Amino acid sequence: MALTLLMILFTVTTNAAAQIILKTGMRSLGPLSVATDGLVSTVFSVLFNPWILGGLTVFAISMASHLAVLSRVDLSFAYPFLSLAYIMVAAYAFFVFGEDVGVIRMAGYALICAGTVLIAFS
Repeated sequence: MALTLLMILFTVTTNAAAQIILKTGMRSLGPLSVATDGLVSTVFSVLFNPWILGGLTVFAISMASHLAVLSRVDLSFAYPFLSLAYIMVAAYAFFVFGEDVGVIRMAGYALICAGTVLIAFS
């Protein structure tokens, strides 16, 4: 079971990392405007951005890891752990990106953590 939990943590961490890398890529592009730049140009600028490609690659690794986890445990046990990625992403967004994480969001994250703990001990 310890190996399975480590695999789940790897899945959660790579999932969070993928989101952070994707956000970094989109920040480097700035606000998109299909109306101004055109659909094809916008799609190409997103798809060929190195950060976006990296984020999608990390996300694929996360999904492969998740599939390995699903081969070992019930979906109803494994899937809720992915919500811990919300916490990782929120902390990173707050400390690195300087995003506002208000009291209501923090309360929501606390509820997510409590629910994940309950599932882990089930």
